[in-house]
Amino acid sequence: MKKNNIEEGGTNRRKFLKLGLMTSFTAITGASIITNLASSKEEGKRSSGEVIRLLTPEGKIVQVNASNINKYPKALITPEESRKGIPNRKFVMVIDLAKCKNALKCTEACNKGHHIMGQNSWLKVYKMQNTKKTSPYWQPTLCQHCDQPACVTVCPVGATFKRKDGIVLIDNERCIGCRFCMAACPYSVRIFNWSKPNQPKLEDGYVYTPDHAGKPSLIGTVDKCDFCPHEIKKGRLPHCVAACPEGVFYFGDLFEDTVTNGEETLKFSHLIKDKSGYRLLESLGTSPSVYYLPPVNRLVEFEDSDYSFEQVQYTSLPKTE
Repeated sequence: MKKNNIEEGGTNRRKFLKLGLMTSFTAITGASIITNLASSKEEGKRSSGEVIRLLTPEGKIVQVNASNINKYPKALITPEESRKGIPNRKFVMVIDLAKCKNALKCTEACNKGHHIMGQNSWLKVYKMQNTKKTSPYWQPTLCQHCDQPACVTVCPVGATFKRKDGIVLIDNERCIGCRFCMAACPYSVRIFNWSKPNQPKLEDGYVYTPDHAGKPSLIGTVDKCDFCPHEIKKGRLPHCVAACPEGVFYFGDLFEDTVTNGEETLKFSHLIKDKSGYRLLESLGTSPSVYYLPPVNRLVEFEDSDYSFEQVQYTSLPKTE
């Protein structure tokens, strides 16, 4: 079947089409460089023996020398800027249930890209079936990045937050592991790190920002899908979108009314209207940014399988000492 592309010619699965993200990102990084240059004047003060009081994860107040804080070079995007998001963007995802055949390439790519494994997977594919008499289908489920996120409302320390571009993130360095956000989320898409994750060590010079996938998960904190802002900043699609062999996932900008799965680029409004798109638990008023297309006129046969999320993992990660 020939696909109806907005533009003629093939498209690169790893890159956005007509989203103009790199221009916006350049503007942000330019401003941050100026900020970093100005803040470098304060470094001399920190080496004078100034003492700062900090709260440890165990809840104890400790005193440390200021020269030991932020010993790594500053990132191009500061934590404050990463909380604001990319200007003039509103990211959305569309998942076509008629195409999903449970290939799990989306989960594998997400796990590898974020250094997560097994039951801690941020994206899970569930077998959905209302009754034994109704037809089953596969449903990829991830953070819905709600416009009215209950998780943000209940977080007592501001660890989970919503950016202006619609992405909801977790600041692992702020998270205290209270799990209020997990209780408030009606979609059950957040996971808790009960044990020390088997992840690679930080590289020398690494600087943490809440939107960076290179930060290993921390024991006693909450994780979830982040819409891959580290890929978006590079002009690429989220890992799940790029990896899906069936083109199940579409990602794009609501303001530009455009979404793409890397092979075809469509008008978001037309796609939702023409294929009766819907959002999960719409009546709750959370206003998710993830839309689903019903599993009608399936392009693939439904094949059941016995699998566990422990089998869906990135097995070549180096062990952390």
